[in-house]
Amino acid sequence: MRTVAKFLLLLFALPALAAERGIMVREAFIYVQPATQSAKLSNVGRGREATVLERTPGWIHVTATVKEGGEMGNDRDVSGWIQDKGLITPQTPNGDQIIYGEAVDSENQASMRGGRKLAADDAKRLYYRLAEYFPNSPLAGEAMYRAADIQWQLDKEDISSRRSSRERDPHDRPEINPELMKQVQKKFPNTKWADRAAFHLLDNKMCGDWQMQAKCPEKEADLYEKYADEHPNSPDLAEALYNAAWRWSALITIYPLGGQSNKVPSAKQRATALAQKLITKNATPDWTARAQRLLYMVDKNIPTIGNNID
Repeated sequence: MRTVAKFLLLLFALPALAAERGIMVREAFIYVQPATQSAKLSNVGRGREATVLERTPGWIHVTATVKEGGEMGNDRDVSGWIQDKGLITPQTPNGDQIIYGEAVDSENQASMRGGRKLAADDAKRLYYRLAEYFPNSPLAGEAMYRAADIQWQLDKEDISSRRSSRERDPHDRPEINPELMKQVQKKFPNTKWADRAAFHLLDNKMCGDWQMQAKCPEKEADLYEKYADEHPNSPDLAEALYNAAWRWSALITIYPLGGQSNKVPSAKQRATALAQKLITKNATPDWTARAQRLLYMVDKNIPTIGNNID
């Protein structure tokens, strides 16, 4: 009996397992019947998933995930008919590139003044679903990272607007959700995308307001220097080296305020060494020039923090 029951369960599960699923790359109305004259049930947005129930010329019967009640509404599944355009499945020729292209366009919309509302969320969903539906695509790693980066920037902006963001101890303020960045590291280990995810995760270890105390810049400089040592091929290597060098340069000013003037020579030495290391990495002109400026300021005893007017 148990064998028969298991067989029946598997038999009933087969249609669900074989269901065709896809991602929307355009906003579309969901109709009661396969005709534009029929009643509209809802609309499904970019990056939303839809399961194909059946097809008829020009139309697809789907169950799609939609958001009800505006920006703060809840997701729910709606069954109905959509026009057969805009649903990209793993069988669609160049499907990964189509989704990626729509994601890039949505991301550009989000950065434009007067761009489409909630375009950043659309881009995030599209990038994420590309990596999920096309895991072997050469675009998958970049797409997963971009999805995580968009969410990270949205969360970071939200947290930075709160008063608690200025707390000196990072444990005293909300943490930026690391889940998506950790997914990037797990799914694409030993890649530039994992390196970039690791760089973002450092944000949760940074202090708020240093309050001109040495503990925070010392800790942060060490974190950035450690990152540079552990991720020598990272696209963010130059920024990590500069961030570490700048913090040591800031300590040149901070140490005397705390009665630690004896540490100034060491801070100068470390700031100089890190800036010079950045220059030898053949970084972009921006980072190289900033490193040269930092070296000049340290050499001329110009403060890199606070009021530097003599």
